[in-house]
Amino acid sequence: MQFARIALIGAAVFWTAVADLGARDGPKDWTVLENCRLIVNPANDGDSFHVSAGAKEYIFRLYLVDAPETDEMTPGRLVAQAKYFEITVPQAIEVGRAAKEFTREKLSAPFTVFTRMSDAMGQSRLERFYAFVQTKEGDLGEQLVRNGLARNYGFKAVPPGLRNSRVEMEKLQQFENEARQEKIGGWGVNIGRLNAPAGVSGPFSHFGSNQKPQGLGRPAASPSFSSTPRPPAQTAPGGTPNPNKSHPKANTPLGKIDINTATEKELTTVPGIGHVMAARIITARPFRSADDLRRVSGIGDKKYAQVRPYFQ
Repeated sequence: MQFARIALIGAAVFWTAVADLGARDGPKDWTVLENCRLIVNPANDGDSFHVSAGAKEYIFRLYLVDAPETDEMTPGRLVAQAKYFEITVPQAIEVGRAAKEFTREKLSAPFTVFTRMSDAMGQSRLERFYAFVQTKEGDLGEQLVRNGLARNYGFKAVPPGLRNSRVEMEKLQQFENEARQEKIGGWGVNIGRLNAPAGVSGPFSHFGSNQKPQGLGRPAASPSFSSTPRPPAQTAPGGTPNPNKSHPKANTPLGKIDINTATEKELTTVPGIGHVMAARIITARPFRSADDLRRVSGIGDKKYAQVRPYFQ
């Protein structure tokens, strides 16, 4: 009898511990939050944003996709994103800001969130969770990738309605390949084909209102894209190419800035370089290499170590 009592107590302790572990890890089943609204917040970007669901506020980070950063606060990540899209760091920031506007426009109407409350490790006072987000036009991550505003890269999960993540990842890769081939979004920023969301300066061309995603508890359907033409490369008045549009040099390493040709706008995207310092750098040209930044007034050893990695 005593042995049986001890065994029962031990089992109770074991299952209590398991329950606590499950609570920390989040529920295994998907939590579906409907009629969600985007909360305007400066920290929002293309793949991470504040959301209200009823009376509660959350921060969600999209599964499986990664949009470029919108500022220079995470330089290592920005350089990696720029290399992926084969563009410069300032251009990556430009793509990130376009992705942020795209997400803001797509989430201007109520949307649905699918989450398991898995920790996405944000820096806000609010905990951030991974999620799939369903808009009236389909899965938000798919829309970002198809328009060249995010890469098929990120924390993996099996979407609701699917048996494994491979199906969705292959679909995202197909969308990325198509965006790259069509040179849109980050893949077309060098030729002026970084589109803007509807209501900003022109409509994105893909994922019309008839688009249905696979998984996420919705019927699967083949992709159906709008035939709205994309805008041509930016031109100056008179139809000639805009001379102020920056393009990376053929011999510039991916993600790096050319010290002798960078514009003031590009220079000020580097952490530690403001408008005054950018003007000094431009005045001090030409440089034999970026190592000569040391001779610019105001760039000491500490500043040099901070900014040098951004230049070829």
